[in-house]
Amino acid sequence: MIPSTTEVELITSAERLLEVAAILNRTTELAVDLEMDSLHHYQEKVCLIQISTRTESWLIDPLALDSVEPLAASLGNPDTLIVMHGADYDVRSLYRDFGIEINNLFDTMVASRFLGITEFGLAALLKARFDMQLDKKYQKADWSMRPLTLEMRRYAAEDTSLLLPLYDQLNAELAETGRQAWVAEECRLVCQVRVNEKNGPLFMSCKGAGKLSRQSLTILEPLLQLRDLHARKLDRPPFKVMSAETLLEISEKRPRTLAELAAIKGMTPGQVQRFGAALLDIVIEHADTPLERQLLYPRTPRVENSEGYKERLKRIKEWRESYSRNMRLEPGLLAPNWLLEAAAEQRPGTIGELDTLANMRNWQKQLFGDDLLRELAQ
Repeated sequence: MIPSTTEVELITSAERLLEVAAILNRTTELAVDLEMDSLHHYQEKVCLIQISTRTESWLIDPLALDSVEPLAASLGNPDTLIVMHGADYDVRSLYRDFGIEINNLFDTMVASRFLGITEFGLAALLKARFDMQLDKKYQKADWSMRPLTLEMRRYAAEDTSLLLPLYDQLNAELAETGRQAWVAEECRLVCQVRVNEKNGPLFMSCKGAGKLSRQSLTILEPLLQLRDLHARKLDRPPFKVMSAETLLEISEKRPRTLAELAAIKGMTPGQVQRFGAALLDIVIEHADTPLERQLLYPRTPRVENSEGYKERLKRIKEWRESYSRNMRLEPGLLAPNWLLEAAAEQRPGTIGELDTLANMRNWQKQLFGDDLLRELAQ
């Protein structure tokens, strides 16, 4: 039986959460999804937790509750299967916001990819397998808004209502192809992911900063700090205050007047009026910074590859292309570039030496370890 999404209960009281948690603790399979507000606020947070069993669905509102700790026991129970789709960031967010761990995961997106399914988005899967059309109208909605409309609640519930039936199909197909263990290993690794705290200068998180000169980088950092300051005050994501591309161009072209600033790609009249004077002050203050005080983008020292590295890497990439076609899997899923690069450099000669390749999976060693060693030995 598929849980109905017509009238899904929204849990906003601690008493009712305890009652639902007791039900979940008696259940061995749960479908879980989250809704967040990352596109609308400076500090993103989990705004809704959707949970479905085989027959019922609930929406848990963490913004209305002092704690969602009663969910930790069922979601973290290693004997309870948690089915999610594209679980990586949701696993990180559950731990970041609530300290909740997932210990027995089946990720339907990971499973789909290991079955060679090319359209592995949830909407595509549900349409293909259940003829269910997911309305993605609220995909980028501000889920921190309250009250949630009935339409938003239905939308949220649909994301988990068919995850368990989808799991049934995908798991059966994995069993037929002998790939259950592969997905299980990948899902165990997803359970371990955590949000990385960003430390150090802001330019380290700015795409394209590594290509700047030292002088431009010295200007970019205070520009990013100015944007971050206003983003905090406005409670908006930094990219909605000013784009990184605009700040990169300012740091390179170094405008000295409001007219020159207005000509920078991406600068709107409102941004010029609100931030223009402060941006120009930063450019003028830092444009002539002496070399010894200029910022330097940290780089990993270049290590020369061993003799024959390029030839080995080319050969095993060609092998991967052929192997992945036969397996009907994406080459990067079967053997990512980082794995082949490590293999080409370290040249393991035995199955035991494959253990020196950091993060190589057990399923990879069992599936093509001998073949990879033969290619490297040529």
